[in-house]
Amino acid sequence: MPARRRAPGKRPRWGGILACLVTAGPAMADPSVARQWNEENLAAIRVDVPNPPVHARNLFHVAVAMYDAWAAYDTGGAVGYLHHESATAADIESARREALSYAAYRVLSHRYASSASAPVTQASFDAKMAALGYDTAVTGTAGPSPAALGNRIAASIIAWGLDDGSNEAGGYTDASYTNDQPEFRVIENGVPLGGYPAGADPDRWHPLTFDEGFTQNGIGPIFLQPFVGVTWLQARPFALRRDDTAEPWFDPGPPPKLRGGQAAEYRSEALDLLMKSRQLGDMELIDISPSAIGNHPLGTDDGTGHPVNPATGLPYDPVMVPRGDYGRVLAEFWADGPDSETPPGHWHSIANEVTEVLTEKRIGGAGAIVSDLEWDVKLYFALAASTHDAACAAWSLKRYYDSPRPISMIRFMSLQGQSSDPVLPGYHPEGMPLVSDLVEVVTSDSLAPGGNHEGSGFSVGEVVVFTWPGRPVDPTVQRSLPRWIRGIDWFPFQDRTFVSPAFPGYVSGHSTFSRAAAEVLAALTGSDYFPGGLGGFTAGAGSFLEFEYGPSATVELQWATYFDAADEAGISRRWGGIHPPVDDLPARVIGSECGKSAWEIARKYWDGSITDEAMVPDIARLSPSVARIRWQAAPGLWYRVEKTSDFSTWQTVEGPVQATDPEMIWDDGSATGSSAFYRIIQTAAP
Repeated sequence: MPARRRAPGKRPRWGGILACLVTAGPAMADPSVARQWNEENLAAIRVDVPNPPVHARNLFHVAVAMYDAWAAYDTGGAVGYLHHESATAADIESARREALSYAAYRVLSHRYASSASAPVTQASFDAKMAALGYDTAVTGTAGPSPAALGNRIAASIIAWGLDDGSNEAGGYTDASYTNDQPEFRVIENGVPLGGYPAGADPDRWHPLTFDEGFTQNGIGPIFLQPFVGVTWLQARPFALRRDDTAEPWFDPGPPPKLRGGQAAEYRSEALDLLMKSRQLGDMELIDISPSAIGNHPLGTDDGTGHPVNPATGLPYDPVMVPRGDYGRVLAEFWADGPDSETPPGHWHSIANEVTEVLTEKRIGGAGAIVSDLEWDVKLYFALAASTHDAACAAWSLKRYYDSPRPISMIRFMSLQGQSSDPVLPGYHPEGMPLVSDLVEVVTSDSLAPGGNHEGSGFSVGEVVVFTWPGRPVDPTVQRSLPRWIRGIDWFPFQDRTFVSPAFPGYVSGHSTFSRAAAEVLAALTGSDYFPGGLGGFTAGAGSFLEFEYGPSATVELQWATYFDAADEAGISRRWGGIHPPVDDLPARVIGSECGKSAWEIARKYWDGSITDEAMVPDIARLSPSVARIRWQAAPGLWYRVEKTSDFSTWQTVEGPVQATDPEMIWDDGSATGSSAFYRIIQTAAP
């Protein structure tokens, strides 16, 4: 049966200090029209097939539509990103709302036309337009009206997206990608299957096959996992730059391979996952408050918490919960968002919650107070740009390295045997390492009365692991406590109809998305800390977990900073058995770079300084008569190539052309003679 959907309305709840601020403050005004369209986007994601890179791209392109509409009416120098146009109206704010709504509506309608719940989402978009007082039958693009401007902006973005390397028109597929791993069936007649196929490569991603498989939000059935995001090695980013289009945007090097000379590291990664899987049943009380955990140096788990809350000057109160409940709540809360909105959408929800408790909105935490509309437009533009770049960075590595998921790593080594002791049964150099009370090999002694595996039904020589054994029969009242199972039967802490995401592991999308978003939220608000120094989410006892009963006690997740929340999102995938540490830690560093670069570029569009960006042109002779001019560009700006032979008379030979990519190329087919000189003129308008 499909995975149960989380109850509507189960959304993040911020810490007590924030709750007091909201209660004591003035009544909340109606959300800006940008916020309303962002919520429409998130609602559409929740009922569509989860596809993190596609939804990150959709959030970004809708954010661009709204920003370009806002910028068109700006008199302070803001430059549109893709559609640069100056407009005027007697009522600027009314015109902005109208243009923004038509732009967002058209892009959303186009992007979700083939979604899993297309009729529902389109009806919602139509209803939103009607509620705002706009006529969806107004489709024209000519003339000065705000509606026509919005339609023009949407048309520019839709055309741009059809040529951005993602292969939107082809369903985001790539026929050049092949995966020759043998069939790995994990569900048969609704029952989880153990085992691992012979002839598989333990160092490659292995798509799973089901006879009853569903996405995390219950959409399906899925029979063979596709590579979701396979084209993102070539998808056009926002701020990322690279020299070789065949290479990832960032490359921390390959993950360890069992057959690549890094077997010890490979095994260590698997053991970390098994230890966390075992700890899902640990009832030891631990402190999960910001005073005890968080504040990690970037790319590490070495933080020791925060000594005080900077908003109050007082230490954070301890929050004591069972370790196993903490791990289980982490795994489910961060899985794909509290309402199945995927990680980029989840961070938009977090950003919206932060916005609601800010009493003053100042870009960067300083300067003039801005309107709700300006804040939201700029928030979504920078935030969505960062998570879109995070998708490009992470999925380019997933495609480039095609690395395995834990379910195949652990099952493969368990199938081979144990690698620790040639004297013991089941020895194989590619087997699992033995760790007492975690990974063991079955012997006649262990099967004897009083042995660890007495009465288990195991056979001598089998590798067994003490771990979470899978979803219980009735998850509404039962939980699965760790016990000994065959290593070849290991399941991550996921529902049996989902098991593992439909794309390679290295690097973690959660970690990349989350750190990128955290960087933007910290920069936009002017503080690393959540408002009031505390953010969080409360998972009620016995009412939060989806595929087993729990938690056994109420778990209040708490984060002092956006970075603490981002790190917890990355760690959650290790508790869930989805990523080993090597997928998580370098992804945080990559996400940080994505967030910082997106923020730096985004704000230059807001103040118009993007027109001052330095270009680094390059010229190469392709033949005796052809010269190629290549230069870095800022999407949305216009470029003109001029040529001279004497520096006194310049002739326009190309343009003006609007950039839609971060790099432009022009070939001069008449580059004959001994010398010629070129210059590139960059302007905000043609």
